[in-house]
Amino acid sequence: MRTSTTRLRTKAALLLAAVCTVSLTAACGGTGSGGSGEQIVTVYSADGLDGWYRTQFEKFKAQTGISVDVVAAGSGEVVNRVEKEQSNPQADIIVTLPPFIQKADAAGLLQPIGVDTSAIADSEKDPNGRYVSLAGNYLDFIANSAVDASRLSWDDLLKPEYRGKLQYSTPGQAGDGTAVLILLQELRGKDGALDYLKALQANNVGPSSSTGKLQPKVDKGELLIANGDVQMNMESIKSKGSKFSIFFPASADGKKHTVSLPYFMGLAKGAPHGDAAKKLMEYLLSKDVQATLGPDAHAVSARKDLAEVAPTGTGPTPASLIKGVEIVHPNWSKVLSELGADLAAYQKATGS
Repeated sequence: MRTSTTRLRTKAALLLAAVCTVSLTAACGGTGSGGSGEQIVTVYSADGLDGWYRTQFEKFKAQTGISVDVVAAGSGEVVNRVEKEQSNPQADIIVTLPPFIQKADAAGLLQPIGVDTSAIADSEKDPNGRYVSLAGNYLDFIANSAVDASRLSWDDLLKPEYRGKLQYSTPGQAGDGTAVLILLQELRGKDGALDYLKALQANNVGPSSSTGKLQPKVDKGELLIANGDVQMNMESIKSKGSKFSIFFPASADGKKHTVSLPYFMGLAKGAPHGDAAKKLMEYLLSKDVQATLGPDAHAVSARKDLAEVAPTGTGPTPASLIKGVEIVHPNWSKVLSELGADLAAYQKATGS
């Protein structure tokens, strides 16, 4: 559901907005309670962790009596909403992909989370204590079952056979779409990335602020190729029975690459229910809960005291999927500082 306010004119998006409005109304106010006196924490989150959230938030409520409302949107939209609501803060916790968590921090939308993160690897948390990795994740692509994706290269995606059957989420609006641009910059340089994406426009269906919405289109055959991320796509295969395959396009030399895209979690500045939010963050970062990321969410924990746990059954793990794939770890602060200019150049090159 990586939606953007500039595209909330579709019927589905309007319905989503209505649902979110009800949710936010229940969670607003400074008392940390709903109308019935029930404590509520509001989480603004990039989509993809929905099933894991549902299970863990039910357990959290059973333990603490605190309910959790989730407003799922695009990675960029999550931050945009928080920024627009600064005069009347609604969100308690922000969960989004890079570089949008860094954007939120730079915009003064975060405060120190104030919970123990000593078990989390230093590379997976902000040195100033404003955000921390909740679940590790990686960029990927998905292909309809009619396509043999095992040998697909970046150049293959330019072939006429994919015209009108390929779509990727829009850089600057979706974290996964932004990662596509960043990965291509790493592989081809900035000019080379723009040249490639300009050529890809001949096949691209059009802009999409939601990576998650591309999944059912690929599964049904409306699209043959789309971008995604390992966690979200593996979850869709498990919980919804999606038949698409996950792949990583190869470069001309045959090497495959991906970008590390953790779900980062931060405490919103002015969080209406800060104390309850901290309890929730402590719960989500605990060893027992983090140990469920592999089996239940197809994600990877950043805790130093946890090894990856395989999902139930004989299916792949995130680690097995990215075996042999080179992982790119961008300098997200540099990415953020150049993102405005890069997005302007992207829009000019692609006409989107």
